[in-house]
Amino acid sequence: MTAVLFDFSGTLFRVESTESWLRAALNDTGQALPEPRLKAAAAALEAAGALPGGANPVELPEDLAGLWAVRDKSAELHRAAYTGLTRRVPLPDPGLYDALYERHMDPQAWAPYPDAAEVLRTLRERGIGVAVVSNIGWDLRPVFRAHGLDRYVDAYALSYEHGVQKPDPRLFSVACAALGADPRQVVMVGDSKEADGGAAALGCQVHFVEHLPVTERPDALLPVLDLVG
Repeated sequence: MTAVLFDFSGTLFRVESTESWLRAALNDTGQALPEPRLKAAAAALEAAGALPGGANPVELPEDLAGLWAVRDKSAELHRAAYTGLTRRVPLPDPGLYDALYERHMDPQAWAPYPDAAEVLRTLRERGIGVAVVSNIGWDLRPVFRAHGLDRYVDAYALSYEHGVQKPDPRLFSVACAALGADPRQVVMVGDSKEADGGAAALGCQVHFVEHLPVTERPDALLPVLDLVG
């Protein structure tokens, strides 16, 4: 194998909890909620699937279904889909809906999995190309820079920058081309069999990890080092 493609959310990084997300947005806007109301609002936001990178909606509203299906094809669609879900939950200030969306793009809202740095560093030392392939509506590069991992990434293929989202093989093809790698000598690592499994159409080997909290997944990325030899 000459290169490895990694998904972002749920693979290399995990977003903060919905409660932490709401607390941060309240703090950023100088607001507060009584603890019972805060916890109830966080639970409602969780059920709504309002946090990008978090849980999917328990029940997707019919009027947002079409938007949800293509949400990662542009920055505008992504914001519209997620703020649409967030607005299903009553909050004390209308400004909080945009504040929540802005918060999820803050590098502080994301934590790398415990073994991410070791795996990325080792791949660099072995001369293995690395690209991040993500369905996303915003530039995640600052997250990698803030956590000191950008030095190990050679290329990014982000859905909103190309107007195409996984599992469409074209997004994986963009990443392989950027690395100068033959897809048949590439491993795609991700947490979604539906989305990340699309790389198999190009001939890539696919390796899946579970989308778990960082404290519950200390070493799931390490087997990738065995796959590339």
